[in-house]
Amino acid sequence: MPDSLAAGLSEVVADAARVLTAPAVLDRLSHDFYWYSPVLRPKLVGKKGDVAVQPVNVDEVLGVLRFAGERGVPVTIRGAGTGNYGQCVPLEGGIILDLSLMDQLEQITPDGVAVCQPGLRLGALETEARKRGWELRMYPSTLVKASVGGFLAGGSGGIGSVSHGGLRDFDTVRAFEVVTMEEKPRVVLHEGAAVHEILHAWGTNGVLTRIWFALAPAVEWTQMTAAFETYDQGFSFTESIAVNPVWTKRLATVFEWPIPFFFTPVKQVVRADKTLALVMIATAQVEALRAAALAAGGEVTFAGAYEGPRTQPLLSDYTWNHTTLWAMKADPAYTYLQCGFSPTECRDQFRLLRERYGQEILFHIEFMKNGDGVVVPGAIPVVRFTTEERLNDMIAYCRSIGVFVANPHVNYLEDGGRFRPDNIQLLAKQKYDPRGLLNPGKMISFRKQAVTR
Repeated sequence: MPDSLAAGLSEVVADAARVLTAPAVLDRLSHDFYWYSPVLRPKLVGKKGDVAVQPVNVDEVLGVLRFAGERGVPVTIRGAGTGNYGQCVPLEGGIILDLSLMDQLEQITPDGVAVCQPGLRLGALETEARKRGWELRMYPSTLVKASVGGFLAGGSGGIGSVSHGGLRDFDTVRAFEVVTMEEKPRVVLHEGAAVHEILHAWGTNGVLTRIWFALAPAVEWTQMTAAFETYDQGFSFTESIAVNPVWTKRLATVFEWPIPFFFTPVKQVVRADKTLALVMIATAQVEALRAAALAAGGEVTFAGAYEGPRTQPLLSDYTWNHTTLWAMKADPAYTYLQCGFSPTECRDQFRLLRERYGQEILFHIEFMKNGDGVVVPGAIPVVRFTTEERLNDMIAYCRSIGVFVANPHVNYLEDGGRFRPDNIQLLAKQKYDPRGLLNPGKMISFRKQAVTR
């Protein structure tokens, strides 16, 4: 089967060299960072596509989907592979549709909208946008490697979300074109509210081929860290910066000890046994922030300019889910959760979790603005893994005390925290992929027999 698929795809794309069959290449293109999860690791490790193809334009995408549809072959879409939940792991083999060569920035409009192909790297977009007086509204800690299309398909927010919310908020994603997996694949423009059919659907209901992505006016930023004697001190300081609109910030995060101990490449900004706050602040406000940190009992341990993705040290490399990576490097027993705490009850929630789980859970807070414009303490706590049952107990207990959990230890959308209650992602799959050939197994509420034509 792989040989016949490769032969057929070689006739679909203009250059047969973009049809890939080498086992090592297929293995690499079949995996992402799902190994962050000790639950997903054994379930996904052996999964692999039969062939990979790298289209360079929308006509080739249409051709690949038409070819696959005629033969009933599954297609799994891949961006840069920086996701953590196995989004791009082919559960049923078939074709890997690697969009990394569709990486053109077509234009940045006068009102600050990037029009681009899905394979464009976010770091490259940030660099080019800043040359023109714009910057990304938000980006993941995998800024340099992650692609725009992969971020829209599998991400939710990141650095910048404390001011601009998540990907679903405030019209950040203005529009995109999607290729469907219907009997006759077509290109469908989604704009306005219609983008929510496809956003964060892991490529299960369409293939992004052109994106209109809103930017923000560029700001001169400074990275600053401050150490505090206690977690409560560090949290209160960071919260005060995050929620007060007087501060122009791109990042407001706080790590309880011993998480900062894991950041060995930047150990000079860490103080033993102390909570660490990390803020990206407008350079014009650096001295005011320094004074605020000192007044809150903190010691400013670093302040340095952010000059783009190649800044050294790039302190966002230690935030969001990169924090988990540093913890796992220090001790492979660590994993993580994705949580949202109450902005009013969070201290009680922290206390209850500490009383029940002790040092099994370490608090790592990423403040972000929700869709209602309220800044809330999001969190990617570091968790010491013992058993799947204990992990599930922690998730259930979090939910019982009002802590939202997007479960990163499942390989399907519905429990991942971003599946919409109005089911429009499911309805879109029924409409655009009635045979269930796009990334099968990742939207478990989809049933072929439920499709109405």
